[in-house]
Amino acid sequence: MKSPPSLAQQNTRLLAAAFMLMELLVVGLFVSLVLLPLGRRSADDLAGLMILSAQTWAELPPNTRNAFEVELLKSHALALRAEPPAAARDEWHPVYFYLLEEALARRTGQPGHLSREQLPSGTWYWATLPVGQADLTVGLAASRINSQPVTALLAALLISLLTAAGVAIWLARRLTQPLAQLEAASALIGQGGHPALLPETGPREMVALSQRFNAMAQQVSDLLNTRTTLLAGVSHDLRTPLTRMRLVLEMLKDQPSPPLIERLEHDIEHMNRLIGQVLDLARGLQYETPVSTKLCDFLQAIAADFSTAASPVTVDCPAGPWLLPPTALQRALGNLLQNTQRYAPGAPVELVARWDNTHCRIGVLDHGPGIPAEQLEAVFQPFHRLDPSRSPATGGSGLGLAIVRELARANGWQVTLAARPGGGLQAWIVLPRLELPSALA
Repeated sequence: MKSPPSLAQQNTRLLAAAFMLMELLVVGLFVSLVLLPLGRRSADDLAGLMILSAQTWAELPPNTRNAFEVELLKSHALALRAEPPAAARDEWHPVYFYLLEEALARRTGQPGHLSREQLPSGTWYWATLPVGQADLTVGLAASRINSQPVTALLAALLISLLTAAGVAIWLARRLTQPLAQLEAASALIGQGGHPALLPETGPREMVALSQRFNAMAQQVSDLLNTRTTLLAGVSHDLRTPLTRMRLVLEMLKDQPSPPLIERLEHDIEHMNRLIGQVLDLARGLQYETPVSTKLCDFLQAIAADFSTAASPVTVDCPAGPWLLPPTALQRALGNLLQNTQRYAPGAPVELVARWDNTHCRIGVLDHGPGIPAEQLEAVFQPFHRLDPSRSPATGGSGLGLAIVRELARANGWQVTLAARPGGGLQAWIVLPRLELPSALA
């Protein structure tokens, strides 16, 4: 089965055809509006000169006609004969001589046809003109009309065709080269590779396409890196409880003990919780439909769940409803509060909400040790922990902030971490304002 032509070939053919049609249109307009009027005017002037020469010759004395013929031949490349030419009728001649025939017929009132004769001096065209009661044959040399419009038009069309083909090939390659790069990069992504980002140059549409592809390629690369990190992290974090469980099982063989069984259950719960978090990230957390919620009561309920005597959680929130996804936001704020209480134990925590006409900002503020500025973005990566020992006693699994970031991405929020003036950390979740039903506004 014959393969379809490439986009470059199609564009080349279409552009070449378009250029040729445009060139034919331009040539047609130039011929009809410029060349033909000039040719008719020139042929009419030449016809007038031929008729005037014939009439003048007929009126001259016989002894001066020879000198007149010599001067006419020398100055105007015209010749006179009393007898008609012996040449046969010429059925075809250049376009200009057809215009001359029309002009002669118009001036004499008699249709006529030029006859061609080949002489030692070159090609001549003869016309029989009525002069008084007789006819006189007037001839002109073909060299007098030193123009080749048909040859010029054919040459112009050939040059135009070659130029159009060259320009079409250049334009087609210019248009299809970014698409070829996109095809190669897409194939490389499909094979699990990491292609170089496409140049964001050229026409607006190609720039937009390149930007979208680069964003997609970066997302795919992030997904692949996240998958690798998840597999490496979960295998690492499961190895320690599995080792402890194996040790406990060996000890249980010799002497069953409730504390050992409790430790075994604790390790199983820790593994189950870790696997659940990893599966959440691997599947991607889902978008939740926002509902109208009294934000202050919502935050008070979360604060009551996480507040302790050693680390109380206070709420600062203006009254009023807000459209928000309660389950997703509760989980995100819960992860932030857990991190705060884990890394800043014994310090009060503030749960703050601020809103305007476009956004609602909800912050979790503490007075703990904070996070180094160079680590503020890295802590959102799965299994990234500031504690290099990765001990459960000094920190969690390193998935809490990654889940917050995934929840924010799924629901269209923004989540940021920043150092708090005076010491500590402030984590902010920014929710866009949605249309609130009129009954609840």
